[in-house]
Amino acid sequence: MRITGISTHVVGTPWRNLTYVQVHTDEGITGVGETRMLGHTDALLGYLKEAEANHILGSDPFAVEDLVRRMKYGDYGRAGEIVMSGIAVVEMACWDIKGKALGVPVWQLLGGKVTDKVKAYANGWYTTERTPEAYHKAAQGVMERGYRALKIDPFGTGHFELDQQQTNYAVSLIEAVRDAIGPDAELMLEMHGRFSPSTAVRLARELAPFRPAWLEEPVPPENLRALKKVAEKVDIPVATGERIHDRIEFRELFEDQSVDVIQPDVGHIGGIWETRKLAATAETHYTLVAPHNVGGSVLTAASLQVGFTSPNFKILEHFNDFADAEIKKVVKGAPQVDPEDGCFHLSDAPGLGVELDTDAAAEFPQQQARFDLWAEGWEKRAPKGTGA
Repeated sequence: MRITGISTHVVGTPWRNLTYVQVHTDEGITGVGETRMLGHTDALLGYLKEAEANHILGSDPFAVEDLVRRMKYGDYGRAGEIVMSGIAVVEMACWDIKGKALGVPVWQLLGGKVTDKVKAYANGWYTTERTPEAYHKAAQGVMERGYRALKIDPFGTGHFELDQQQTNYAVSLIEAVRDAIGPDAELMLEMHGRFSPSTAVRLARELAPFRPAWLEEPVPPENLRALKKVAEKVDIPVATGERIHDRIEFRELFEDQSVDVIQPDVGHIGGIWETRKLAATAETHYTLVAPHNVGGSVLTAASLQVGFTSPNFKILEHFNDFADAEIKKVVKGAPQVDPEDGCFHLSDAPGLGVELDTDAAAEFPQQQARFDLWAEGWEKRAPKGTGA
């Protein structure tokens, strides 16, 4: 079997563009992959056009390791977010092809299942007025859909510092959310790399009474010593990793034991097998895995293949019941959270178990998507001037 070409489809919303790639073969089997870019969608499409000619055409889709190696190192330059995301969408599609050709789900090819279900946590649910009352109501809605966990960034446009008035307001939002979800649900606290170490530590202590399940990206991701400084001073588990695009770059995080939960994005770190390798390394450091997942249903399906096969997999992020819920219709067989237990359940469907509906995808053309974390009202995920 050989790859005869790829086709790309961009599904657009005001705040995110989702790029789907179909990989076609000479035996008529087509696989699909997905990633979500922020402001770099055209760059990704440009890279894929060159990579198709240089590396992908004529390749054996079963030889996933070889294709990833050639795409990563065959152009000599150091691979960053765009290249690793391009690798990821093609890599996912190759696993999808392999599973379909053999008639088995991808998780079966990764060593088999270690669990029948993966817990989900909701994100994108607080696209409402930024008040305790509105957040309380929205959080109740999440629980009513069966989720047992959710994540929130309550810090507005906070950057490096947060004054006491803003701090008190953020605390009031978290207090309202905890009251709405009850004592047993998990509440993930997102900081989006906003703060200086001292501010992050202070905020963590202010919010500790509400028992956050983790403290996510408390400081900008470039300085790991600053992250370690936070980790040494808080009792809350620390999570990070969505903006690391090569599993090799996690080495320092593991070595200094500054992180309790790593959050690779399967769509940015080279795909399913790269993430599974990283999960195995994390297991040797007693570190949990909870992938960043702001994509659509194909990326969710790909992330679940890792989840069903990794003993140290904690939970999977899920946006698509809340922000832009209508985009789920572009994928047939989209994974669903079971309202009875708040989990994704194992699927025996071959490959990734999903199919892209290109006609439905065409109903959501690419947009000039923007996600400006420093803009007032960013949490509504409706950038100014979009009409959304």
